[in-house]
Amino acid sequence: MQQHINEKIEQFFRDYEKRFRDGLAGNVDTASITSAFADCFIEASPLGVHCGKNDAAFREAIPKGYDFYKGIGTTKMTIGHVTITALDDLHYMALVHWQSYYTKKDQTEVTIEFDVTYFLQHRNEELKIFAYITGDEQKVLQERGLVS
Repeated sequence: MQQHINEKIEQFFRDYEKRFRDGLAGNVDTASITSAFADCFIEASPLGVHCGKNDAAFREAIPKGYDFYKGIGTTKMTIGHVTITALDDLHYMALVHWQSYYTKKDQTEVTIEFDVTYFLQHRNEELKIFAYITGDEQKVLQERGLVS
């Protein structure tokens, strides 16, 4: 059973990676993106803890997020690996190692690697992100000269 859920979680994040790639290419599938999230979710970072709702405002923010990433030169985001920890029969923690690739305005290539810890609930054969923990993305983007 554990192997099955691990494969399902890995596929969940491969699909997430594909949606990001598609979004950067201008094919934003808002419905598919929002379906990966619970009705409400929590984001934690060095900037604090923020509560989000999977609502109209979230749906409206998604294309703007892709516009931001394209605007700073993001060319792709890939997953290096996913480390899964079962918390109980319904809840899982997934540490996802991402690589992000950028082309700066001077055509310099930049690669940034980072981890995001996601918390997932598996109910009714569906996985939903209900929380995630990130580093200080804006600080790293500033340090690499991608944003001012």
